[in-house]
Amino acid sequence: MQIIDVTRPLAPGMPAIPGVTQPVFRQRDTGQYRISDVLLSTHGGTHIDAPAHYLEGGAVVDALPLDHLVGPCRVLDLGGVAGAITSEDLEGRLCGARRLLLKTGYAMADPFSPDFAHLDTDAARLLVREGVACVGIDTPSIEAIPCDGAVHRALLGSGCAIIEMLDLAAAAEGEYTLLALPLPLAGLDGSPARVVLCREEE
Repeated sequence: MQIIDVTRPLAPGMPAIPGVTQPVFRQRDTGQYRISDVLLSTHGGTHIDAPAHYLEGGAVVDALPLDHLVGPCRVLDLGGVAGAITSEDLEGRLCGARRLLLKTGYAMADPFSPDFAHLDTDAARLLVREGVACVGIDTPSIEAIPCDGAVHRALLGSGCAIIEMLDLAAAAEGEYTLLALPLPLAGLDGSPARVVLCREEE
């Protein structure tokens, strides 16, 4: 079994999207053991958006159906796309995928630049029509920055979970099994996640 970790490390000082709190780690040594306190944003590093992120009364992250986040998955290589990912970029390439990860080749820069690939609203509506239950991307947001939230609302309003800030450098286009597990942060709008892809060795 090949296991590919597609999670970006969380660390103090890491490049982050404006408005996202930097991680803070505080470690204490009691002389017998060490214990750490961690301050994290729900949308820092590799993370999962719940509907409550954009929708009043939307489902919270600890209520997300795990079958949206675990199961067969398609990685789609969109490295040749700059700016908006349109429905034309996706049509004919989804292959019936219920879980879809979009590989753009994004490399997080410091200082942060809003120039990254993202879905436009027509592409988001296409994924909804095709019954995609989870879509992930390797950029800071599924949507352009600044934005009006239309892409998030279209996806989250259909029950589609969103994973952002993946590291898909080692994942070639193709079919995998996705395991994307958020922390069950009661009542919150999102969570950092450990995300891995698995497939049988050839």
